[in-house]
Amino acid sequence: MNFAFSDEQETLREFVRNFLEEKSSEASVRDQMETDSGFDPDVWQQMSEQMGLQSLIIPEEFGGQGFGYVELIVVLEEMGRSLLCAPFFSSVVLAANTLIHSGDESAKAELLPQIASGTIATLAFTEENGKWDQSGITMQASESEGGYTLDGSKMYVLDGSTAEIILVAAQTANGVSLFSVNAEAEGLTKTSLATMDQTRKQSKLDFSGTPATLIGEEGKGWDILSTVLDLAAVGLAAEQVGGAQMCLDMAVEYAKVRVQFGRPIGSFQAIKHKCADMLLEVESAKSAAYYAGWCAAEMNDELPSTASLAKAYCSEAYFHAAAENIQIHGGIGFTWEHPAHLYFKRAKSSELLFGDPTYHRELLAQRIGI
Repeated sequence: MNFAFSDEQETLREFVRNFLEEKSSEASVRDQMETDSGFDPDVWQQMSEQMGLQSLIIPEEFGGQGFGYVELIVVLEEMGRSLLCAPFFSSVVLAANTLIHSGDESAKAELLPQIASGTIATLAFTEENGKWDQSGITMQASESEGGYTLDGSKMYVLDGSTAEIILVAAQTANGVSLFSVNAEAEGLTKTSLATMDQTRKQSKLDFSGTPATLIGEEGKGWDILSTVLDLAAVGLAAEQVGGAQMCLDMAVEYAKVRVQFGRPIGSFQAIKHKCADMLLEVESAKSAAYYAGWCAAEMNDELPSTASLAKAYCSEAYFHAAAENIQIHGGIGFTWEHPAHLYFKRAKSSELLFGDPTYHRELLAQRIGI
């Protein structure tokens, strides 16, 4: 069993990194996070038409490239490194994965080619109770003439205000089910939320008699969602690894050039220990994320446990790296002008997204039978 990336995967990494260094510089990130949409439409179009990133894991029969999850992990790691402001995670990791695993061939044929070509999509799952498990889904779906209507609210919806395709989890008489909703549907109200991490937009969606189309079988939605949430946790872990590595790189570089008491601060033992601890955690996080990515690519029985393990460990590793990066930079690290705070905010928001480390440790214990 070989867990090293292939030459093709490393080429993909270099390809994506070069693109993001040009299109997702610090200045670009600061510009985009101040906009209502939170991304540059031209860059999003380039990602679709020139890079083919939105179609990466979508099967070829639905207009995609048919790559595996390991390739997606490589891309997400680079996006986390550059704090890319774009609805990629919501469209590909959440929405596309939901459709791919839905078993609904009609929905796949209708919606996946749209996502592959750059249409923005998202998954509306969490509600005001903030729960990430099945008990948190209370929104009601009622049968109506020719379909269903939805009533209720969804919170913390990634890119909910800009998504054109919205997949929604709701309760029916037979249990949790999945539905697709058009962004312009009657009775749908979108409200942008104020977030600590301005690089990732979130919204509240209110549904009032909103028409919706069933995806898959009624009452089978949780089986799909549990898999998608595991895949999302793995994808987010890869993002966190990219951000943590960037924080480590920034800290080490600053420790080399910042001179205090006549010598670089990196020569002081306290700074050496901080950087060494960061390196250990970042490398361990990579191991967890990469192995979980391989399990996701294989869709094997280890995926649920490795997903929770990776999400728990990578969340804490990223947050610690981001915090230590600020400490090593000293006073300048606390200023708005320095990018350290952008990574710190992304680290904290990512730590809570899809459940915090405590939640995932408990989930891991349940999944391995402790």
